[in-house]
Amino acid sequence: MLWWYWITLGFILALLEMATPGGFFLLFFGVGALIVGLLTLVDLGGPAWIQWLLFSGVSVAALLLFRGRLLRRMHRDDWMRGPIDALTEDIATTLEEIAPGSIGRVELRGTAWSARNMGGAVLSKGQRCAVQRVDGLTLYIVPEGAK
Repeated sequence: MLWWYWITLGFILALLEMATPGGFFLLFFGVGALIVGLLTLVDLGGPAWIQWLLFSGVSVAALLLFRGRLLRRMHRDDWMRGPIDALTEDIATTLEEIAPGSIGRVELRGTAWSARNMGGAVLSKGQRCAVQRVDGLTLYIVPEGAK
């Protein structure tokens, strides 16, 4: 392929990355295309099949090496956690009696959840509880007003 095809492809992929909330995938393929374009410009790209192999290898290597760092730097790892962590500020209501350290059912935002009683006392049915943390689909709760 001609060197300017690769450069154009690189810029198009970089622009598409900016236009979509994709989580930094296309950017690294754009970088791979730019590198292959520069190598082809100085006659180090080789035949077309080598260029495509270089493009694939450089793009995947850059993706694996730098995507995680870039996400952490951009604080984009927050979107992976999702809004579930916002539940730690909510109040749940017990649907059954829950002994200390035991798991029972609570209602939170109109949905039944599994919950572990982290307090030292039995939680009675209908008691309001504060959500301390969320682990998967289990809420960790204490009586409302307790720390």
